[in-house]
Amino acid sequence: MVLLLVLGATLLSAYFHPGSEVNAERLFTISAINLSIEPGTNVTRDTNVTVRCQAIVSSTGQEALVREYTIYKDGNVVYTKTTSSSEDFLYPLPDARVSNSGKYKCKIDVQGTLMTSEAKKLTVKGLSNPVLHLNNGVVTEGEEVTVRCTAPGETGSIFFYFYDNAKEIHEERVNSNKAEAKLRFTSVGIHKVHCAYTVLVTPDSFKSEASNTVTVSVKELAITPVLEISPQNKIFEGDRLDILCTVRSSLHNSENTELYLTQGTKLLSIGVTKVNHSMVALAKGPGLMFECRLKIGNVVKETTKTISVTELFSVPTLTMSPVEVFQKEPMTLTCKSESVASERLNRQEVTYTLYPFGNPPIYINAGVFSGKALSNDFNYTCSAKAREIEKHSETLTVRPKVSVSTPKISVHGRAVLGQPIQILCQSDTGSLPINYTLWRDYEQLTTTIVQVHSQKALFIVNINKPEEINKYMCEARNSDKEVPPSKRLNATVTVPLAHPTLTVIPDLPEISEGDHLYLICGVKGTPPVTFKWYRVGSRQPLSTTTSDKNHKDYQIQALSKEHRGTYYCEAINHANNIVKSAEVKIEVRMALWKKALIGGMVLLVVAVLLLVACVMYFKSKRVRVNRAAVSVWSERKPEAASEEESSVVSNEPDVEYTEVVHPRSADPARVPLRKGTDTVYSELQNSPQGADDHHDYGSVEYAELNGEQPEISQNHPEVSSYQDLPVPVD
Repeated sequence: MVLLLVLGATLLSAYFHPGSEVNAERLFTISAINLSIEPGTNVTRDTNVTVRCQAIVSSTGQEALVREYTIYKDGNVVYTKTTSSSEDFLYPLPDARVSNSGKYKCKIDVQGTLMTSEAKKLTVKGLSNPVLHLNNGVVTEGEEVTVRCTAPGETGSIFFYFYDNAKEIHEERVNSNKAEAKLRFTSVGIHKVHCAYTVLVTPDSFKSEASNTVTVSVKELAITPVLEISPQNKIFEGDRLDILCTVRSSLHNSENTELYLTQGTKLLSIGVTKVNHSMVALAKGPGLMFECRLKIGNVVKETTKTISVTELFSVPTLTMSPVEVFQKEPMTLTCKSESVASERLNRQEVTYTLYPFGNPPIYINAGVFSGKALSNDFNYTCSAKAREIEKHSETLTVRPKVSVSTPKISVHGRAVLGQPIQILCQSDTGSLPINYTLWRDYEQLTTTIVQVHSQKALFIVNINKPEEINKYMCEARNSDKEVPPSKRLNATVTVPLAHPTLTVIPDLPEISEGDHLYLICGVKGTPPVTFKWYRVGSRQPLSTTTSDKNHKDYQIQALSKEHRGTYYCEAINHANNIVKSAEVKIEVRMALWKKALIGGMVLLVVAVLLLVACVMYFKSKRVRVNRAAVSVWSERKPEAASEEESSVVSNEPDVEYTEVVHPRSADPARVPLRKGTDTVYSELQNSPQGADDHHDYGSVEYAELNGEQPEISQNHPEVSSYQDLPVPVD
């Protein structure tokens, strides 16, 4: 039994499950934890809200386990409690406020085993109306007022805003529901003050309505600045001005007062109760404005005055004549004040000076300066001076113009016969604007004005012959000066291509295998010309080349049957018109040596056949003769030749002529009857080596057959005698 208990305890200790623990005393597991918000996640202000955390913990034993609950709001811990109760854990939010809005989570910890619920978002709507309080409703300029704004019942991080007549004048952030501020009103009169607040709930914010309005009455401080200027009427340039700035006050204490005297942005003087300043009056703009400013603590009061100053003489102006001047040409600069206060000043009292000194213009009289224009741009100014008052003119920039140079004429782009041609007329130097005029021989055609440097003087013409291009010239002008015209236009005119031809060498009927073929493409037009050769059936050219001539050849070496086909060529020049030749069909014939070889072979075969035929023919004739000889010939012994005959032996074969007489047979059945006489001549060729040589060199037999009496005679080539032949045996 004890053994079984030990075994059971071992098995239980080895069993683990998420959220479960086993100790020596008790076993438990956390099955789930859930968070809920009651009565709901969206509530209004002053609602009693409860955050409920429900954990399901299973354990052995009767006693509840100790557990620790933690409540999170927007990731921050807001509440923690340890309890041994198995009841749901409640986190109350009585009278919920906007600051209670956020995401809530619940975490449980049982003996180190943790589990956290999912987050739920609580939204509380509605803010209390703010309340504003002031410590004083009637104040003097610069006096402080304490204001307090309260947000009843609100919590969290709050921004308070204070307004004066709808204008925000102060802002303050606190972590409570009220804020105080000290305000100063610098303007006299009635001020209406109210406040508002905003509760910051990251990442949102909620703004309240406006508070009650409180009226503040601001009285003027019994102290003012006083500004005095003398003289007061008809002030001219050069008059002495005396300016006085003082304080008028019913207060006996003036320790905190400060006075400032200014003219525009220039501070003239500073003091406590009195400030004065003296200066020479100058006519600047519509008038001279002075300001006397009084400062007491935070209160600032000011007064201003503007005086009008009459000019003794006006600001001089510097002019040039003529308005446009060319380099090194005479010019006149005039410096003059248009108006002079005649009741105070004579015009002759005004003196003029030209700046800078030492330049070519020289003084003539009464502000007039003469000289020659420089080669480059130059700035001049002048001054007018009288009674220690000096005024300067604005800067005059003299830009001497450059006379236009002799223009150059050229073709812009390419000149193509039959197409519009652009002619450019341009001068290397010359100030704009420049008038360019195009001439044909001595006839004026048209004029164009170039106003800016990026503009070009282009003229469009048409010509019918290339040599007409030389008739054009142009001229340029930017002043009344005469400028020589340009030279006559010298340009190459591109004549479009025409009349393309494709010439074949050798001639078409003479093209054979192994020949060197030339395909010559020729056109009429202006080179350079780009030639292309094609073979019908192929899109890619056989060859492409550019030539400075009107013709070019394409060569095919060692012609073969594979080169036969239809060929043509195309050509193009700078006129961009493509011309195509007529198609030429090329047939490649058999080479001459092949023809000769075939002819020789044919002749050889014919000769062999003839030879064979002759041999066969003669053999057949010999067989017939031999058969006939058997019937008419008998053997005879050859006669011995004489010594003369043996000494004179011809190298030629011996020929015998033998007359063979066939007797009429007594038996009609054996020998057929023949009418007349049949004569057979036989030519026998004997070997010159003698009778021992029995080689057959051929024989011709002439025989006369006599039906009555057979007579046989033999003709030997050496001996003119006949030998008796053996008598045929019946």
